Amino acid sequence: MNTVHAPDRLPGLSDRLPLLRRRSLVIRGVRAFFEARGYLEVDTPCLVPTPGEEVHLRPFRTTLERPDGGIEPLWLHTSPEFAMKRIVAATGQPVFQLARVWRNGEDGALHAPEFTMLEWYRPGADLHSLLDETELLLQRLLPPAVEWNGVRVRLDGRFERLTVADAFRRHAGVDVLDTQDDAPALAKGAGVALRPGETWEDLFFRLLLQRVEPAIGRERPTFLTHWPASQAALARRDPGDGRTALRFELYAAGIELANAFEELTDPVEQRRRFLADRARRASLPGYDPDADWPMDEALLASLHGLPPCAGIALGLDRLVMLATGAGRIGAVQWRP
Repeated sequence: MNTVHAPDRLPGLSDRLPLLRRRSLVIRGVRAFFEARGYLEVDTPCLVPTPGEEVHLRPFRTTLERPDGGIEPLWLHTSPEFAMKRIVAATGQPVFQLARVWRNGEDGALHAPEFTMLEWYRPGADLHSLLDETELLLQRLLPPAVEWNGVRVRLDGRFERLTVADAFRRHAGVDVLDTQDDAPALAKGAGVALRPGETWEDLFFRLLLQRVEPAIGRERPTFLTHWPASQAALARRDPGDGRTALRFELYAAGIELANAFEELTDPVEQRRRFLADRARRASLPGYDPDADWPMDEALLASLHGLPPCAGIALGLDRLVMLATGAGRIGAVQWRP
């Protein structure tokens, strides 16, 4: 018998009102920031035929019933990324969106099945200019210092910029790039035992979660940049080192805030990566081919017209948690 676990009870709305007022102020600040920088706010559909290609995200499925009796399977998107890239390709405009997104099976202090994502895409931007813009956004929206879960972080200076390779050398004692796709070598270099059936990717994320993430973003926010190429399906490879991709994540006070790419604009390479992701998803336990979704051919076609650009997804609820010190994501959402 399946057991349904009730979510932790939250204080009432009246008790959480100061947190929710701060949420509204943050949202107003977000809009003011991007409008002042010439961005266009967009609002893309939440129900889509292709929710994304991230291997480990589980979308919510529903069925569209047409007036003529026809039906079509649709999903609640896990990110508005595909739709927003198509807008950039069609218009050449910098765009941002405060999007409600859904990810099934997620719950906890930092996770919810329904949450708000701030995403923006800027033609002509590269990874470095997006780093600068993201840093400026946080400095405009948050006070000079914030504290979450007992960790105090200052935002009034330059954020740390650390490559994944340097982070693994510093905190896991291993050269992660020289061991790509060689799980025994990565385990030996890090001084850990390889678990039965553990792949290189599995061990990479175990070391990231256990050794790297707890050590970064502690005194000032940290941008973790230049990820192994296998971990950035939508990002360009670094022309200076093909082992890495032009991707960064942002960490502060133990919270992962954002994930960003210098966007891949090659439709042939993007299709190849999507097919590889689909093969990996099909190998997961419980995969149901009848519940899968079609390739987003409209996105792939649009990449022919996508200018060089960079884009980022930032968890709005987590940003408000930093602004308020709230311990759980539900406390800063308008839940009854």
